[in-house]
Amino acid sequence: MIAQFPPMGWNSWDCYGAAVTEDIVLQNARYMAEHLKDFGWEYIVVDIQWAQPTAVNHEYEPFSDLCMDDFGRLLPAPNRFPSAAGGAGFKPLADAVHALGLKFGIHIMRGLPRMAAHRKLPIPGSEYTCAQAANPNSICAWNPDMYGLRCDLPAARAYYDSIFRLYAGWGVDFVKCDDIAREYPHCRREIEIISEASRNCGREIVLSLSPGPAPLEQAEHLKTYANMWRITDDFWDDWTLLRNMFERAEKWCIHAGPGHWPDADMLPLGAIRQCENPEERTRFTPAEQRTMMTLWCIMRSPLMLGGELTKTDDATLALITNAGVLGMLRNGYSAHPLKTTEEESVWIAPALDGRGMYVALFNLSGRKRRVSVPTKALEMHAKEGWNLWTGRRVRMADTLEAVLPAHGADVFRLITPKG
Repeated sequence: MIAQFPPMGWNSWDCYGAAVTEDIVLQNARYMAEHLKDFGWEYIVVDIQWAQPTAVNHEYEPFSDLCMDDFGRLLPAPNRFPSAAGGAGFKPLADAVHALGLKFGIHIMRGLPRMAAHRKLPIPGSEYTCAQAANPNSICAWNPDMYGLRCDLPAARAYYDSIFRLYAGWGVDFVKCDDIAREYPHCRREIEIISEASRNCGREIVLSLSPGPAPLEQAEHLKTYANMWRITDDFWDDWTLLRNMFERAEKWCIHAGPGHWPDADMLPLGAIRQCENPEERTRFTPAEQRTMMTLWCIMRSPLMLGGELTKTDDATLALITNAGVLGMLRNGYSAHPLKTTEEESVWIAPALDGRGMYVALFNLSGRKRRVSVPTKALEMHAKEGWNLWTGRRVRMADTLEAVLPAHGADVFRLITPKG
């Protein structure tokens, strides 16, 4: 099964925007292989505008001259990705990532390049042209590089089939398709065609849809045609955005399961926004970082690191290599809140191994606070327990509680007796 568990990896957007280069991708891949792979981190994803030679930061350059082949399929800009020269595409870079025991991913925008349509380039393996597939009335509001496709015509399917065959040949394991997850209803058929192309390309590829918020009423459609989809717009290191995620997580948590994962977006940890300021680091406090990791893991969101990995400090490394907390991604299920108020939230998730559950306590207030839950509310008789962040044993009593700093969290693994 593709994406049996929530995918875990690194994405270039938070630290380099549209301007990431091959050497940067490789240095992050090497760091992941050495320090993170044993903890489940495995995807290296090149985000938006890799076909644009002149990208320098998080801003988009409208109507830029993109690199493409004779069939209107985008190619990596060789000045930024030297191994792509001569039409090699991302295959050499993907091969290098695979040699480290990792998986390789790319970002795409839905549709095809506007210039491919204007030049009426042929679609390989078909009798159609890019002009026949393109819908000039379907243009992304924030990046005008592409036309959406006329998804009622076979030319659209032919184009998507052609690009996914290309990606399969490159060795791509993950595709993040943008300008689509929240674009219901007019992109509904386009999602289906993209999904069909990805599943019939001859290679297992995780299909991720962005940006959010995806419509909750389309949950079953998303679960059928995608492996993960964004439940929020771009998520950054701002407490208000993190606080609001609790409401989104509560609505979407029941839809998480093997092969289909609601995506709370990237983890803006460590050294982010590097193309604007090499000294920039996450603005989340240590307590907020723990809250984010706890919520993402108990709800079983995909995890995509956003910082420059080679600048990871000891505290961040400890945060993203806590095996007990990360274990909720594989051993938890049916996560949901027992309660959420303005000042606190309590989440639980039974353990798939059949022995007990996970319990997360969150302090949503701006001051130090004791957060508790009566153990009888958990409807289980726990023999023992551990605080997964500290590793300390928990004394089982009538109440499970923690004194938490402002915006802080703790999470516990409670074990029931055998037999």
